[in-house]
This record gives sequence, C-alpha cells and structure tokens, in this order.
Amino acid sequence: MRVIATAGHVDHGKSTLVRELTGMEPDRWAEERRRGLTIDLGFAWARLPSGPVAFVDVPGHERFTTNMLAGVGPVPAVLFAVAADEGWMPQSTEHLAALRGLGVRHGLLVVTRADLADPGPALALAREHLAATPLAGVRALAVSARTGLGMAELRDELDAVARSLPEPDPGADVRLWVDRAFTVRGAGTVVTGTLGAGTIRVGDELELAGVRVPVRGLQALGEPVEVVRGVARVAVNARGVDRDRVARGDVLLTPGAWVTTREFDVRLTAVGGPEGVPARLVLHVGSAAVPVHVRPLGPDTARLVPARPLPLRAGDRGLLRDPGRHRIAAGVVVLDVRPPALTRRGAARQRGADLAGDVAAAHLRARGVVDAAELRVLGFGDVGEPVGRWRVDPDHLRRVAGRVPEVVERWRREHPLAPAVPLDVLARRLDVPVEVVRRLGVGGRAAGGELPPAVERAVAAVEADLAREPFRAPDAARLAELGLGHRELAAAVRLGRLVRVADGVVLGPDAPERAVAVLAGLPGPFTAARAKQALGTTRRVAVPLLELLDSLGLTRRLPDDTRVVA
Repeated sequence: MRVIATAGHVDHGKSTLVRELTGMEPDRWAEERRRGLTIDLGFAWARLPSGPVAFVDVPGHERFTTNMLAGVGPVPAVLFAVAADEGWMPQSTEHLAALRGLGVRHGLLVVTRADLADPGPALALAREHLAATPLAGVRALAVSARTGLGMAELRDELDAVARSLPEPDPGADVRLWVDRAFTVRGAGTVVTGTLGAGTIRVGDELELAGVRVPVRGLQALGEPVEVVRGVARVAVNARGVDRDRVARGDVLLTPGAWVTTREFDVRLTAVGGPEGVPARLVLHVGSAAVPVHVRPLGPDTARLVPARPLPLRAGDRGLLRDPGRHRIAAGVVVLDVRPPALTRRGAARQRGADLAGDVAAAHLRARGVVDAAELRVLGFGDVGEPVGRWRVDPDHLRRVAGRVPEVVERWRREHPLAPAVPLDVLARRLDVPVEVVRRLGVGGRAAGGELPPAVERAVAAVEADLAREPFRAPDAARLAELGLGHRELAAAVRLGRLVRVADGVVLGPDAPERAVAVLAGLPGPFTAARAKQALGTTRRVAVPLLELLDSLGLTRRLPDDTRVVA
C-alpha cells in the first residue's frame, strides 16, 4: 500500500478529489458534513495499477491546522490542491511550510476547479511558491472533478508517484503514531494510524500507553487482515488497554526497541520568518503535538525539552509551530536522542560545533564505547571500530592502549605474587568491556615480570644452593627459613626462575636437561635407586624428577620399572 496526504487551502477541492478518485466519503463526521469542510482527518482508498493507495484527507481551515499536521507528518507524499478560481491562499502557505519542514519531496500539484477559471495563473503562482522547496519539481496538472477534466490523467500521475516512493523496511521496528482511537462493541479499543515501516501481525505484542497489548485484530483498506506491512493505513484492535488511556499522539511500539527521550538535539530547517525561533513552541511529530522548550546550540541547531517523553530516533522529522502567531516556526531533523548534559561553561557552544559534523561519530566520541545495538536504536549508522558487539571510538581505543602499561604496573605493585592481571579486572580499571581488552592483545603483558625484593633475595639463595648441588632440592625447613611458601614458589616458577618437580619440590629451570645428560651416561636401563645415586639426590627428589622426565618424553619407563633415556 502507498499513502498520500492531501494539502491546500480550505474548500479548494481536496475532499472532492478524494471522493472522485476513491468513490468514498472522507468527511465522515457529522460536523464536517454539516459545515462542508474537513475538521478532522479523513481516510479513503483507491486501487491503482501499482496497487492500493490510501489518502489522508487533511483539514485546510486555519483553525484546524494542528489536525492537518497530524495527518501530513507520517506520510511520504502529498497531493497539493490549489483552486483555479481563487489561487494561492494563506493556508496554502502554511501547508507548504509544513511540507517543507517535514522534507516531503514526492507528490503532485493539482489545480482544481479548472472549469470555473483559467488554471494558468493559479498554476504559475503555485509554481513560484514551490520553487524553493523539495516539491519544486513535482508534476502539475489542472482538473475539474465536476466535468471530469484531467481526472484520468490525475489517476495516471498518482500511479506514477506511488511507484516512485521508496520501499520501506518490513523488518523495521514498529512505531505507529495514533491519530484516532475509539471503542468497537465486542472488540474493545481500536487505534488507527499510518504505519511507516515494519510489520504488524495478529497475535503480536506491542506497547501502547505504557501497557503491553496483544494485537487482537487488524484492518487495512476496510478489510480484516492477518498481516500489515508499512507503508499502510491500519486499524489495530489493541486488547488490554482502556480507550480513556489512549489519545491522538500516543504511539504503538515494538517493546524495548525505542528510546523514550526527555531531551534531544535537532537541526532546524526552513526557519519561518526573520524573528527566528522562540523559546517555547509546540512540536508536531507523527500525530503528536507537544509543548517544548527550545535552547539554541548553534546557528541551525537546538536542544528541545518536550513536556512529555517521546519515542524518537536520529533522522526523524517534525515541525515547530508557534500557536500564538499561527505559523510554522521551523522544521526539525532529530540528530541525537541521548545527548550529553550541558553543565559546563561553553558546553552548549561546543555541542553546537559537534552537531555541525558527524553526529553519530560525536555521540561515540563522547562515550568512547557504545553497544552497536544501542546505535541502531538511537537511529545512528555503524560507526567506529567494531569489537564484537561494541563500537569503539578510534581515539578512545588509542588512549586506552596507552594506559595499559600504567594499569598493569600498578596491579603488579598491589599483587606482586599474582600470576597475571585478570582480564575482567583490567577491563574494569580501564573502564572498557573485556572484548576491548582482548582486542588490544594485552593478555601477555598483563603477567607480572618481577618478584618483590624479599622474595627475590630468597629465590636467589635457592639458586645459589642449586648451583652447588643442582639436584638437592631445598627441604621444607630451608624453604621456611627463607620465607618461601606456596605463593612465592609459584611466582618464581611462573617467571621461569625455578621448575616445580612436585609439591614443595623445586629445582633450577635447567634441571631436566642436566638430569638427562647425567642419566645418559649410565650403562643400559637404570632403576630409580641407580638414578638417585647418579644424580646425588634423595628419593624425595629423584622419583618425581624421573616422572617429570617421563612426561616430557626425555626418558621412557619400561615394564620392569627400569628406564632408558629416550
């Protein structure tokens, strides 16, 4: 389905065009029919060769501009109507300002009531107004719904516009701005809106007004359906939420997929008027109209603080309207929905400078490391260095790498006998995820490299003893005399100063090779007793030393418990 909004001054034939194109009555409310103008949003649809097209028929009267903004906001294309007998009018200007601020660039310019006046002047003037907007190049044609002039061509052009619209992502997270909510007897609460992207299925669980609600039923183009994919006009039967809790501007969301922001930074576009942007305005985004406080950050950037939280992402568009002056003050493009606090002197000016560049990179730079899933939820692209599920600012990665030696050295001083800095401890001290520590390749450098002075002196004494008698391992009394317990010996073994033969039995690091050299001089297979005698040691040392030599493949044990050098 494609969705197209109407726009233009009151009573310029928008609803008549929709009625002729669809055979449906968009002005459904009794008050609208009685007064002959569209007060609220009207909906109708037609089937064109490219597929179904739904029309959001929006009000043209100045008093109902907020309803117009609710209808235009979520849709990608417009049918802009100007009457041939009246030409460009004040609400034409306000509607165009809204479309310009929202960045709408697809649509048609239609001069209506061409049977009542020459459409040329109205067309020329409308072209002048559209010239400085994204709609400058849209096709234009003159029609008369009463005589049928140009209506067949209008259908063809609408079909071409529908074909030209970008394809939405069916896998996108659901965000349906509610424009109407009502109760259906026997069904409960029903909400309607324009689904810009994503997919809704009967049975899905979504979030509405802070409540998880199962989708009980769906309707599109007046028919019950099991699945709806954006872009589409859709009615959703949301079970489990009272109608009184839902109003226009509420949002039906994929649970957990959206950041609800209380302040966000924007770029101002299409600023209306030389007086600039006042501090207090109304933000129109989707179907919501929310008072906001505006804090300028730069020539075309500002921070907005809405009266209530909003589910937004970078790239979203909206409008700032000045209700006191009845004008569009500016269009906005959301830049960052999780901006840094502005607490230091000059922070606002610096933030404005950051927003003038790559905002996603600035967001990552301010935080150093960000989960890639968070970047997606915020509406940013994939930036920075990928490290597993994390994205790291390159400068931050270099700074962290530069801090590693200092952090490791401090750990060694605090834990002189520890075998190495645990990766999780190193990550905590560097304030980065463990995956980043692994990426830096600091595992080897995290091992301790020196012994404390007292332990160093004790190990040196053992080394001196072993230099005189290489296979006479120090006994328990000697180790206790030197103050070498299990942890101290383990540290010396880890650094390669000693080799562990058995629990409490240590020799020099070259003991296995030296032992094999001695044993190779024995004639034929040798017993453990013969090896003990040749090595000049005790059975406490000889038996585990031979088992160590076996495990290293330096000796081979025979069935009769004798050995040979391998």
